[in-house]
Amino acid sequence: MTPFSVPRPGRSLLKTRELGILLALILLVGYTTASNHRFLSGQSIRDNLLNTAILAVMAAGEAVVVITRNIDLSVGSVLGISAWSAATLVSDHRGLPMIVPILLGLLVGAACGLVNGVLVRYGKVPALVVTLGTLYMYRGITYQWAGGKQVNADKLPAHFLGFANSDILGIPWLVLIAVVVVGGISVLMRNYRAGRELYAMGSSPQAAELAGIKVARNLLGAFILSGALAGLAGVLFAARFGTVDAAAGTGYELNVVAAVVVGGVAVFGGSGTVWGAGLGALLLTVIGSALAVLDINQFWQQAIVGFLIILAICADRLVAVRIARSLRKRDAHV
Repeated sequence: MTPFSVPRPGRSLLKTRELGILLALILLVGYTTASNHRFLSGQSIRDNLLNTAILAVMAAGEAVVVITRNIDLSVGSVLGISAWSAATLVSDHRGLPMIVPILLGLLVGAACGLVNGVLVRYGKVPALVVTLGTLYMYRGITYQWAGGKQVNADKLPAHFLGFANSDILGIPWLVLIAVVVVGGISVLMRNYRAGRELYAMGSSPQAAELAGIKVARNLLGAFILSGALAGLAGVLFAARFGTVDAAAGTGYELNVVAAVVVGGVAVFGGSGTVWGAGLGALLLTVIGSALAVLDINQFWQQAIVGFLIILAICADRLVAVRIARSLRKRDAHV
C-alpha cells in the first residue's frame, strides 16, 4: 500500500456510497415520473442540469477543502461578490467577450480564497471560524458596493445572457463547464501527487508535515481553488438568472456543504471524491425539483437534506471503523 492510498475496505465502501447516490437518483426520478410524466421532459432535464451545474462547480472546490480536514463557509458570499463584479462590468462595457467576466470571477474568487487560506494557515484560526467571519465580511462588502441597487437583465448584453442557454452539440455550456471542472479535479485528486498529498493532509496533518509535504502551500492552494470556483459559479449565476443584487448566493454555502457531505466526502477529511460531491449536487437538485412536481411543501427539502447529512456522517463512521478493523487484522498477521 502506498503512503497516500486508501485501504481496500475504505475504497469499496466509498464506491458503495456513490452507487447508493445513483440508486437514490434512479428511484427518485422513477417515482416522480410515475406521478407526473412531464418530470422527464426535455425542458425539465435541461433545467435540472443547469441548476446542478452551478452547485456542482462550487461543490468541487469545497470537496477539496473538506478533504484537507477544513471547511469553507464563505462560498455563497464569494459567489455573490463575483456575480456582482461580473454583472456590473459587462453592464458598463457591453462589448466585452464572455471570457473577460469569467476571468474576473475567477480572480475575485481566488483573492477571497487566498484571504481565507492565509488566515487559517498563518493565523492559526480554525477554518470554521475564519470562513464564517469572511462569509459576513464578503457579503458586507457586496452590500456596500451595491448600495441597494441591482443589475437587471435588460442592462446585460445579449451574448452574456445567451451563454447560459447556448450549447455545443446539444450540451449546455454551463453543464459542460461543470463536467470539465468536476472531472478535471477528480483526475487531479486521484492520479497526481498534489491530490494525494491533500488526502494525506486530511488523514493526518502532523504526519503529512513529517513526511515532507508542503502543507502550507497545499492548504493555500485548496482554499484558492475553492474561492476561484465559487467565483466562476458567480459568473454562471449572473448569466443564468440575469438579475443580480447584493443578496445573490445567500444560503448557497449550506447546499454546497450538504452536496459534499452527502456525496461521500468525510467531514473529518482524508477520504471521499470530487466526483461524489458532483453526484451529491445532482441529488439535492433533483430532490428540490421532485418536491415541487409532487406538490410537497418545500420546507421538507431542508428536513430531507438534514437527514441525508446525518446518514452520510454515520456512513463516515462506518468507513472509519471498517478501516481500523482491517488495519488491526493486517497488523496481527505481520
